Amino acid sequence: MTPQEFFKNDIFATKAGIVLLEVRKGYSKAKLDIKPEHLNAGARTQGGAIFTLADLALAAAANSHGTLAFSLSSTITFVRASGPGDTLYAEAHERYIGRSTGCYQVDITNQNGDLIATFESSVFRKEQKVPFEMEKEK
Repeated sequence: MTPQEFFKNDIFATKAGIVLLEVRKGYSKAKLDIKPEHLNAGARTQGGAIFTLADLALAAAANSHGTLAFSLSSTITFVRASGPGDTLYAEAHERYIGRSTGCYQVDITNQNGDLIATFESSVFRKEQKVPFEMEKEK
């Protein structure tokens, strides 16, 4: 099983339309094409849609070490509006990895590379193995 196959089991993110593009140790990238169902009453991308995109990227990066990881705390800062027709990308980078915890930074950008939001999260790693294999790095 690949990380992409495993994270399709995240029904909420999958039904939202989020696609996991890439996963490496401590890194991941996901995308979301903004459609009418992702918009708030002001015709801008709903903050929850952006948070869900960032959260899936976090989960993929944090679980890339082979053990199940869960978010302890997450903070998001919205810096620019997004709207219909945009494609948003979330890139998660590992900032720290300890024995049982980790810290991650996720940048959310649009199709032009403009920063839309920043997301920071800390995770706790369980001793349970994830059911997917990472490709060997070349």
